Amino acid sequence: MMQAVPRSRRRYVAGFSLIELMITVGILTILASIALPSYRAYVLRSNRGDATQALLRIAAQQEKFFLQNNTYAGTVDDLNVDTKSEHGLYDLTVTAGDVNGFTAEAVANADESQADDDACQTFRIDAQGRKLALDSGGASNDDTCWH
Repeated sequence: MMQAVPRSRRRYVAGFSLIELMITVGILTILASIALPSYRAYVLRSNRGDATQALLRIAAQQEKFFLQNNTYAGTVDDLNVDTKSEHGLYDLTVTAGDVNGFTAEAVANADESQADDDACQTFRIDAQGRKLALDSGGASNDDTCWH
């Protein structure tokens, strides 16, 4: 015959308490608040390659155009190059092109996520191979953006 256990000695373990659950949620929130901005900054930095690759492609096309025409192209249409970078994050233009040289520019597309990259809004390259970059305020930021 089994003896009945008094009510005061019965213990039921049926999961987590509300306190334990709230501590876990709090820890996850703190981790997410640290990780997400770091990840976002990484994505913005990695997407800068879209602009630099597009400008280097334009520079190569400009040299080819110069060899055939003895002048640099004045527009991206003359080069048969798209006006958007490969992933569409930057708008591409040739801002100057004549017998003396060219300047090509990639500006972060305002409708894309890269518009949030305040450190590197505009990239430029010219016929001498100078690589320039401007932040959202118009200040030079070449070393940060072109590496």
